[in-house]
Amino acid sequence: MGRTRQRTKRRAWAAALAAGAVAAGLLTGPAATARPFPEPLPDAEAMKTTMSRALPAPPGGANVRVLAFYGSAAGGEESPVVDAAIAAIEKIGQSGPAEQRFTVTATDDPAVFTNAKKLGKFNAVTFVTGGGDVLDAEQEAGLEAYMEAGGGFLGLHDAARAEPYSSWFTGLVGARPKDASPTTAQRATVEVGDRQNPATKDLPLEWKRPDKWLNWEANPSGSVHTVARVRESTYKPGAGANGWDHPVSWCRDYDGGRSFYTGMGGTADAYDEADFRGHLRGALLWTTRIARADCKATINANYKAERLTQPNKPGQNDQIGEPHGLVTAPDGRVFYIGRGGADSSQPVITDWNNPDIGKGRGEIHVYDPKTKQVTLAGALTVFGNKGGGGELIKVEEGLLGIELDPRFEQNGWVYLHYTPHSRINRDTHMAERYVSRFTLDQATNKLDMGSEKVLLKWPVQIHSCCHSGGGMSWDSKGNLYIATGDNNSSGFSEGYSGNNPQPNFKGVSFADARRTSGNTNNLNGKILRIHPEPDGTYTLPDGNLFTGKEPDEGGGKTRGEIYVMGVRNPARIFVDKKTDTLYAGWVGPDAGQPSTTWGPAKYDTFAAITHASNRGWPYCMGNNQPYRDRNLPDPSKPLGWYDCKNLRNESPNNDGLVKIPPAEPNTIWYSPQGGGIDYPRDANGVPSYKPEEQKQLLPWLKGGGQATMNGPVYRYDAASASADKWPSYWDGKWFVGDFYDGDQPRHAVLTDPKTVGKGGLPVHAESLKKIIPVGNDNIKNLMDWKFAPDGSLYVLDYGRGFFTSDAKSALWRVTYKGGAATPAAADLARRAG
Repeated sequence: MGRTRQRTKRRAWAAALAAGAVAAGLLTGPAATARPFPEPLPDAEAMKTTMSRALPAPPGGANVRVLAFYGSAAGGEESPVVDAAIAAIEKIGQSGPAEQRFTVTATDDPAVFTNAKKLGKFNAVTFVTGGGDVLDAEQEAGLEAYMEAGGGFLGLHDAARAEPYSSWFTGLVGARPKDASPTTAQRATVEVGDRQNPATKDLPLEWKRPDKWLNWEANPSGSVHTVARVRESTYKPGAGANGWDHPVSWCRDYDGGRSFYTGMGGTADAYDEADFRGHLRGALLWTTRIARADCKATINANYKAERLTQPNKPGQNDQIGEPHGLVTAPDGRVFYIGRGGADSSQPVITDWNNPDIGKGRGEIHVYDPKTKQVTLAGALTVFGNKGGGGELIKVEEGLLGIELDPRFEQNGWVYLHYTPHSRINRDTHMAERYVSRFTLDQATNKLDMGSEKVLLKWPVQIHSCCHSGGGMSWDSKGNLYIATGDNNSSGFSEGYSGNNPQPNFKGVSFADARRTSGNTNNLNGKILRIHPEPDGTYTLPDGNLFTGKEPDEGGGKTRGEIYVMGVRNPARIFVDKKTDTLYAGWVGPDAGQPSTTWGPAKYDTFAAITHASNRGWPYCMGNNQPYRDRNLPDPSKPLGWYDCKNLRNESPNNDGLVKIPPAEPNTIWYSPQGGGIDYPRDANGVPSYKPEEQKQLLPWLKGGGQATMNGPVYRYDAASASADKWPSYWDGKWFVGDFYDGDQPRHAVLTDPKTVGKGGLPVHAESLKKIIPVGNDNIKNLMDWKFAPDGSLYVLDYGRGFFTSDAKSALWRVTYKGGAATPAAADLARRAG
């Protein structure tokens, strides 16, 4: 009886609404809910033809109309959600700016879908329905014809259960629920990843709300454009959980029309929420053609990855060296460097008695997208061709970084970060690292190797591998950032803090990062910031970590070039010139498990850095998780835990300040145990480091064999006419990746402007593994990635070996082929009058 009363009430309401529309001259013919609907068409093709003629016209056409269909195959009393949903849609249509309003007609009669003239008067159809086979074959064909003619569809919550035997309808809604509808609502956090779609642009980054959350049989991400996800760690998703990537709202251009689905709206109370109504309003603006939206940006098939360089000729590096970094010029040329390793046919000299120990060629290649040709621009003789063997044989020095001057088009200046072979000392096993400026002949793409001006140089030990860093980047003020590794061994500390003061070679420690990263008077294990001058010198900008003239402890114990200290091996850095935020990533130590004696497992780290700071190594990692101190006379015995907020460098190898800046928490960290691992802490702030007590704050991350490769922040250029540029959806998103392609990150993340630079966690992550494809014949070993001025993405694949170039070493380009937002501007609906 309740069901009958509800339906009678709804039909009366719909009939009255339709009658009012007729009186206003907005509709013609009988009320939309009246039975029977006349003139059913005999075949789908005829219906499509009629439908295309009946759809509301673009600018200057009829008023915008929405059909709310609430037919259901379920028995029993009609859900109160139906009345709440239709009432909310009606209110949305009657409120807001005049140009965004629309008329709503509701019906539970599926015969509407076989009347092309009647259905064609609606800009969008909303399914406010439960599960079941609510349409027969002819009615479904009518809906299909409506979409093919350019119609719009909005599905709410249980609409994903409708038409369970129809693969076409599955494509229309995008996914099917895995299990029965939840009986109770749970409060959860929705991550709103699309900050531009009209359905989500005004929502909170982290939207906390109750609903009945559905799990999906198959994850639709990549085949639909997901605009929001529900964070499973904030509620109990049940046995059918989808994991960190749990879409909840998405859209796509489908069969000629526009389809939007939201898994939210499972309770009547949801439709009273202002934010949820705003979400529905935006979805309806797009599906009705009142507003445009890009619902293609994260669909994998809309991207093309193309290898640009061919394998080198035998014995030559004519196409590419051992890939180690790239930068793009304003005219689109790509400059990429080879660290110093040659192919396997070339000799590797590891005998310190040989004058050619470690001698290699650091090569600079240029790819011109206009000619699709590669030019060898120049080469440096570097210390860097060593590989294989034990700890004291391999090396990561060589040609490490490249940048172009901000006025490169006028002056042709190229900056290189490298280790010249001519400056090694075979007796002390020491070398020098240079940052030098060279001039390029723009006409020939050749570097004038005699034009070198050395801006900055400092000593590095080359007795024991590793951690050279290398990346460089400019900010908007013409300051050059230079990333340097901790110049420290990976051994001698059981894979935990690199703080063993004992091993040394001829008086220089090679296993104590307190000598370097933790030392205020050493340029290794840092991100430096200088302002290059036209004469080849540099000045120091205000705001670095030290002035170089600190009076503490006698003075002369700091370097003014230091912007960031406490990093381990920051191979890749990027400065977003719109905000001047520095983004960096560095590789962690080797311990595969946390230790209650020594501290956390290896954490590879990414940080969004907004001010001069100490990032913690070798004292603290992650979100200020401390290591245990050690010192002479017996470094094997643990001392006290480091206090991340009150750090002291008491290493015998320290020639800088004893009291150093406090460690600041980082943005992203991951280990074999997962992403953002954290633990309960005792009264002194020391984590338990017990695996069974760990909490995973960033479930989209996992490590193993891991090596961070920080990427760029994308900035969309609306003025660019490039057909290859990535869409504006990615604007402001930070690309983070790993050298490896297994469970490691290859994601675009969204940070909260309120917490970025303060250790705030990312609020959203989007996988890129099918857009920047992984796998042995794709981009398996990611070494560097940068966006070009035309908005396409260039990526370096290192290859399949180490300290060498091979047939898989390559430069790739990833372009977007999805086209513009929909509907086309000329097809936007307008209200009459």
